[in-house]
Amino acid sequence: MGAAYFYHLTQRPLEATLPVLLEKSLSAGWRVVVRGTAPGRMDWLDQRLWLGPEEGFLPHGLSGGPHDALQPVLLTTGAAMPNDPSCLMAVDGAEVSPEEVGKLERVCILFDGHDHEALQAARGQWRVLTGAGCAAQYWSEESGRWEKKAET
Repeated sequence: MGAAYFYHLTQRPLEATLPVLLEKSLSAGWRVVVRGTAPGRMDWLDQRLWLGPEEGFLPHGLSGGPHDALQPVLLTTGAAMPNDPSCLMAVDGAEVSPEEVGKLERVCILFDGHDHEALQAARGQWRVLTGAGCAAQYWSEESGRWEKKAET
């Protein structure tokens, strides 16, 4: 059974934090699905990932292409995970089910600490997932570095 890791972004934006987590996931040998809520936002993230340094190239693709099943990192707004990931990263309040936490190695929920609605959505996800018996950790970068603040 996996665990849900909640990342409270306060120092660095999503487009700076996500590549770091993706690199760590790929280094662990995991395939990843990044699930968002709006196609335009996923297009924007796709562009940001392509703009990274050459030595830090992150192989990835947007869902809906002919090679979705082959993508090490697949950006999507849907529930399907055709690339058989070990990790799901949810952004912008994308839904995650307790069943997904149970069958994957890790689920990461990244949320903007400066957005009241994002904070409320993440708190709701914490209650749903921990209430269903999922293991969870809450990480904050408020001090300038990532620190684990809570665990169930």
